[in-house]
Amino acid sequence: MTDRRIDEAHQGGVDYIAVEESAPFRELKKRQRSFVFPLAVAFLVWYFVYVLLSSFAPEFMAQPVSGAITVGLVLGLAQFVTTFAITMGYVAYANRRLDPRAEALRVELERADGGRS
Repeated sequence: MTDRRIDEAHQGGVDYIAVEESAPFRELKKRQRSFVFPLAVAFLVWYFVYVLLSSFAPEFMAQPVSGAITVGLVLGLAQFVTTFAITMGYVAYANRRLDPRAEALRVELERADGGRS
């Protein structure tokens, strides 16, 4: 028994499973993952270090840096800075390395589909 939706999609349409298994698509996924996964791991380690320091080293986190500003406050604000830096880095990477490849795939799929929407 076949799924009617799949049969209808394959009649003159794009074979998306073949696209997903194609070398250009696998390369696109590989590039995206090679950027995202290491940064995600690094950020999670950084975040958990902050949480663990605040839980198990309150004296260190309470040390004043300048006036009422403490190490904990500086590290907490650095979490936000890190988040924005990672986001900006990913956007720049995607614009430079991922988007051109994704655009080429999209154009190829539209051409294979005959311009149908």
